[in-house]
Amino acid sequence: MKENKFLTLAIESSCDETSVAVLADGRQVLSNIISSQIDIHTAFGGVVPEIASRHHLQNMNTVINQALTEAGVTLDDIDLIGVTYGPGLVGALLMGVATAKAIAFAKDIPLVGVNHMHGHISANFIQYPELEPPFMSLIVSGGHTNIVEMSDYGECRVLGGTRDDAVGEAYDKVARVLGLGYPGGPKIDKIAKAGDPQAIQFKRVFLEKGSKDFSFSGLKTAVLNYINTERQAGREINVADVAASFQAAVIEVIVKKAVDAAVEMKKDKLVLAGGVAANSRLRADLDKACREKGIKLYVPSPVLCTDNGAMIGCAAYYKYMKYGPDSLELDAFPGLEI
Repeated sequence: MKENKFLTLAIESSCDETSVAVLADGRQVLSNIISSQIDIHTAFGGVVPEIASRHHLQNMNTVINQALTEAGVTLDDIDLIGVTYGPGLVGALLMGVATAKAIAFAKDIPLVGVNHMHGHISANFIQYPELEPPFMSLIVSGGHTNIVEMSDYGECRVLGGTRDDAVGEAYDKVARVLGLGYPGGPKIDKIAKAGDPQAIQFKRVFLEKGSKDFSFSGLKTAVLNYINTERQAGREINVADVAASFQAAVIEVIVKKAVDAAVEMKKDKLVLAGGVAANSRLRADLDKACREKGIKLYVPSPVLCTDNGAMIGCAAYYKYMKYGPDSLELDAFPGLEI
């Protein structure tokens, strides 16, 4: 039953999670249902777009009903519909956008399209009720590695991004070569705990002086070359050492660039966001570096790091309060910029 609170129903379907959440007043999560397809796509070594879209279609109504039931509300109680409209897989995005538009039209509820990356940042607003812009944000995920300045709710300026592979892509590719399987990030993070991060000195790629951009393709190639060289020489490969050394090279660069950006832009708050934000080594090293510079670090809980409807609902609420609703002509935009 509604109790004089502004309720948002949010849909996230940008990749392989079908997630629907209900939030009160933007930050209070009443339900956050996530239907993952990881087990399905593991057999293929990565997300298959057509299969992902098909499962979104099959799961969507069930997940919506679960979210409403857990929140104890009905569609008649909902004040706003939020939905991810990009970036992501076009077919997967369309499943969510079409569903959101249908509900908005049928029930005459305002509709707001949410940038998936703004959603990841907004996960921290749920985790930390006291958090307010401005701040610096580090977004690390399967498709993005960005340093972003958030000056106000929904107002982001990208200061740096990847020039080739996103960090999550690099993890997946290295994990595949090491025989660890999919998804690569959690598997490398786990096995790296048993390895020596100093065992192999992979090059740290900082690019030109002052650059806030990232590049991981060279590091990925260096790992592949190392593995091939060892195999050709008949030497046994210590998978844990390779994983730990690769991860150390990635995280050292990410942490330094993010903290340097916060210092340069005079931000005393750094917000971590995205699926790779669940990485234990990244969290630990970033926390240490921020403490040394007097920067307050905000890190979402693991469930809020992954793709989820709650983060979309939070972002939708603040976008609506600032800019009002979007048109029912809203469409999926797979290449949407931050």
